[in-house]
Amino acid sequence: MNKRESRKIRHKRVRAKVKGTESKPRLCVFRSLNHIYVQLIDDQKGNTLVSTSSKEVTDRKLKKKEIAAEVGKLVANKALAAGIKEVVFDRGGYKYHGRVQSLAEAARTAGLKF
Repeated sequence: MNKRESRKIRHKRVRAKVKGTESKPRLCVFRSLNHIYVQLIDDQKGNTLVSTSSKEVTDRKLKKKEIAAEVGKLVANKALAAGIKEVVFDRGGYKYHGRVQSLAEAARTAGLKF
């Protein structure tokens, strides 16, 4: 079993337990080789409420962890503007370290409650 298959198995296990609602949506993280994407999803209706990615960060001289922290701040600001204060964190099967951890911590410091 390779890394991708292991991640998908972990992701299925997490998704079986984590559900997003309109008042407390699921903060879903997808990490590619060069970018990181975040969505706030209402699973009951199947709607994406807020989304952002590292493509929206203008400073390209930052390192990947710093860019992930900027994305965390962006998603928190967009969520607070949309009236969302609490979320359920879905790490997408990725281990909680590196870019995923810096994104989550930046979103917490910007005002989102996990």
